[in-house]
Amino acid sequence: MRDQAERLRELVSSQNHKVNLPKARIIAVTSGKGGVGKTNLSVNLSIYLSKLGQKVTLIDTDLGLANIDLILGITPKYHLGHFFAGERDLSDVVLEGPAGIKVIAGGSGFQELADLSSWQMNNCISNFSALEEDNDFIIFDTGAGISSKVIKFLMAAEEIIVVTIPEPTSIADAYGVIKVISKENPTAKVYVAVNMVKSKEEGEQVFERLMMVAEKFLQFPLEPLGMIFYDQNVPKAVKQQQPFSLTHPESKASLSVLRIAQRMLSLPEQSSGGLSLFLKRLFSKIN
Repeated sequence: MRDQAERLRELVSSQNHKVNLPKARIIAVTSGKGGVGKTNLSVNLSIYLSKLGQKVTLIDTDLGLANIDLILGITPKYHLGHFFAGERDLSDVVLEGPAGIKVIAGGSGFQELADLSSWQMNNCISNFSALEEDNDFIIFDTGAGISSKVIKFLMAAEEIIVVTIPEPTSIADAYGVIKVISKENPTAKVYVAVNMVKSKEEGEQVFERLMMVAEKFLQFPLEPLGMIFYDQNVPKAVKQQQPFSLTHPESKASLSVLRIAQRMLSLPEQSSGGLSLFLKRLFSKIN
């Protein structure tokens, strides 16, 4: 694994020298419904990207739930609401997470975006630009479903991971999210991750079904990102308030997410405007 990780670091380094792209890739992780493991994937994917040599900041935008805090067993003193209100610097709301990742609690912050003045918005973009310079990946863990707040994030994102499980209702809900993205943000690159699969064949069937209906009815391409095998160690880790990639690194779920992290690094980078453009697009949707 060490040799493979080293090769991946060299690959990413060579790509960064060849193409003049913004340093950080902005990834939104979402799902059609709750309970499919969206936040668990966000956390453990961030950890494995960090272990593979990437600098990662994970931002919790799942308003009101704070699932990232629970999974990591942390209690943030400050969140983005304090930053937007001018009560704290951005550096004050950035927490040190496991395996070298940074974590930012959204709190009520994103609910307050609509009330920001133009000066506050520009100040926010300027501060976040510094955050981008220190990261290779900035991952937003969004809410589940197609509420107006979630949709605004998905309309601003250029790379989106849709998480689902092999159940008819979950697949239908995932399709609903993909349908919204295809209409509201047709240039977005959408990846599909299937969680809690019992077999490789089961995961492939979900990929094929979603890709078929998206192509047939939406003319919208999807990129299979990977599948995470059902693993009883996952709920055990949740109860311990620790990421399963750290408590059970050799488990089926951990190895599945490692493969997803490796695939993320092997995929061509999207030419994007980075975090500044993401925030400008987000502000334009909110106001």
